[in-house]
Amino acid sequence: MKAAVNGQERELPDGITVAQLLDLLGAPQSGIAVARNERVVRRAEYASSEVCDGDTIEIIKAVAGG
Repeated sequence: MKAAVNGQERELPDGITVAQLLDLLGAPQSGIAVARNERVVRRAEYASSEVCDGDTIEIIKAVAGG
């Protein structure tokens, strides 16, 4: 299955969830937001939100500063 993650197309396992994708990428547990097909995924739904073929995933890291 293929999905675009932060603009880069990746081959991913079938049935992977957002939580599993974040683990696979080594993303931090806090300070991030995830959008799937331009819709924000709630943190409580990471484990149940499945990434599908052709999806676009954006992982945004919070940055402090002024």
